[in-house]
Amino acid sequence: MSGHLRFDGWIAGLGTASGTRVVLGHWPRSPFGPFSDVMLERPDGERLLLAPTRETADFVSDTYVFDTVRVVPVGVRVTDGTWSVAAGPLDLRFTVGRRQWLGLLLRAVPAPLARQPVWCALTALPARVLLPGVRTRGSTAGGRREWYGARDLRPVDSVTAAFGGDDLGAMAPVAPPVRFGFGSVPRKPSLTRVTTTVALAPE
Repeated sequence: MSGHLRFDGWIAGLGTASGTRVVLGHWPRSPFGPFSDVMLERPDGERLLLAPTRETADFVSDTYVFDTVRVVPVGVRVTDGTWSVAAGPLDLRFTVGRRQWLGLLLRAVPAPLARQPVWCALTALPARVLLPGVRTRGSTAGGRREWYGARDLRPVDSVTAAFGGDDLGAMAPVAPPVRFGFGSVPRKPSLTRVTTTVALAPE
C-alpha cells in the first residue's frame, strides 16, 4: 500500500469521570472498507487500541502510538443522535446535541475543498486558537504525514460507558489531552465529521 490514503467519517472524543478518555473513529469510507476503531487512554497512562481486524490494527498502530493493541469486534449503531458502540471490553453510548456556530461554519465548507491538504494547512492556526490541543496536520509514527479536514462539529451531551464491566463514570472533559499522535481531540466532548488523509512514508 502506497501513496495517499483517504478516510471519510467521524471522530468522537470523550472524557469520563474515571479518567479514561475515549476516541472513536467511525469510517464508512476507507481504503480498508467500512470499519470503526477505538483508542483509549486509561488513568494510569496506558494507551489502548481496539480494532476489528489485524489489517486495520496494524495500520492504525503503525500511524499512532499505543502500549496495547487488541483485535476485537467493533460495532457502531447510530439512531436519532444516539451512538452505541460495542468494542471488546468497552460498552459506550453517547448522544450528540445541536451544532453550534463553529459546526455551522464547517458545514458550509464545500466537501471537495475540505478534503484538500492545502485547506488543512490553512486552517491549522484557527484550529489551534479555537480548539486548544487540536491539530489539523502533522507527522505521525514511522514518518507518515496526516491532514484532518473537518466538515462538521457537534457537542456530545451525555455519555454512558463501561470497560470490562466497570462503570467509567459521567461525561467529563478530555483532560489531560490524549497522547496517541501529534494532536488531541477537542477538550469538550464532541463529534467531528472529518476527512483524514494519510501520506505513507517512502520505503
